[in-house]
Amino acid sequence: MSALLSVDGLSKSFGAVTVADDTAFEIAQGDAVGILGPNGAGKTSLFNLITGALSPDAGRITFQGSDITTASAAKRCKIGIARSFQVPQPFGGMTVYENALVGAMQGAGLSGHAAKDHALQVLTDTGLLAKANQRAGSLTLLDRKRLEMARALSARPRLLLLDEIAGGLTEAECTDLIDTIKAVHAHGTTIIWIEHVVHALLAVVDRLIVIDFGKKIAEGAPKEIMDSAEVKEIYLGVDPDV
Repeated sequence: MSALLSVDGLSKSFGAVTVADDTAFEIAQGDAVGILGPNGAGKTSLFNLITGALSPDAGRITFQGSDITTASAAKRCKIGIARSFQVPQPFGGMTVYENALVGAMQGAGLSGHAAKDHALQVLTDTGLLAKANQRAGSLTLLDRKRLEMARALSARPRLLLLDEIAGGLTEAECTDLIDTIKAVHAHGTTIIWIEHVVHALLAVVDRLIVIDFGKKIAEGAPKEIMDSAEVKEIYLGVDPDV
C-alpha cells in the first residue's frame, strides 16, 4: 500500500540559507507524526513546501500516489491537504460560522445545505458551536487556535498540518486542545504536527521527525527520539558528555 504523503529529496534554499536539505519521509493514512527542531530549523518552511506556498529547488512530493510537486496551493487543498498557521489568520470581520463555511465551500467544494451542515459539524467537533455567531476577531487565543483548526478541517482534509497550535496556551487550555486533536485523529484524519510544547505533542503522536538546518537528523518512536543524545544536544541544548 502506497503512502498517503511521500517527500523525497526535498531541497530549498534562500541564498546561503537552506530550509530543506534533501529531506525525505513518508506518512501513512492514519498516522499522527510530530516534527521537532529548534527555531529556524525549517519546520514551517517544510509545511510551506508541502502545501504549495513554496516551490522546492529539487525533490518530489507525492500525495495519494500522484505527483503534486508543482501543484498550486489551491489544488492541494481541494485534494485533501489543509493546514493551520502558527499565528491564527481568521477572517476577523466574519463570524466563526462564516469562517468555517468558507472552508466548506472553497476547500471541500460543498454548497447549500451540505456546506452549512458540514461547517456546523466542524464547529461542534472543535468546541466552537456556542460561538458560531461571534466575530472571529474577538475570540480568545484558545478559540482563535480552535478556529484555525476548524477552518482547516472544514476543507475535509485527509492530511491536516498543525503549526505550533499549542503555543501561548495555559496548561488547562493546552489539555483541552490536546483532547480536540486526539478526537480529530480518532475520526480518521492523518496529522503532522509541528510543536515546541513537547508534552502536548507526545500526548498525540506515534512518531517523531527531528530536523535541524533543514536536514532530517532523526526519525522514530517518541521515546527513542527523546532519549537520543543527538536530539538532546541539538534540540534541547543538552551536552551529552556532561
